Amino acid sequence: MRERISSGSPLEDIAAYSRAIVDDDWLFMSGTMGIDPATGKIAESFPDQAFHAFRIIDETLAKAGFSYADVLHVRLFVADRIHLREIVLKLQEKFSDVKPAQTMIIAQMPAEEALLEVEITAKRRTE
Repeated sequence: MRERISSGSPLEDIAAYSRAIVDDDWLFMSGTMGIDPATGKIAESFPDQAFHAFRIIDETLAKAGFSYADVLHVRLFVADRIHLREIVLKLQEKFSDVKPAQTMIIAQMPAEEALLEVEITAKRRTE
């Protein structure tokens, strides 16, 4: 059974994508940038972008019935190596017990002001 999860962002319709897709026990989450819900814009600082990106990830996981314990792979796109220490601290906060597979790429972002984008793949644990 396939289910689309939306965050309500108008970009989902404009760019023809879903925040996440749940297919049976699998969750595939689109790249998530640090949008501040108060302004609808990408937050200014890297720590704020990381905070808001993971807030969206938290909400999407919960909405889909998943948790961080279900995460198998995290793909991070970071605009500059200067932010690696900051993202490592956030990864320790969110994944220290889970330790999923991870890929980190230094890349040019789709939005000029974006410094971070995070993509998640998870499989619901059946124990």
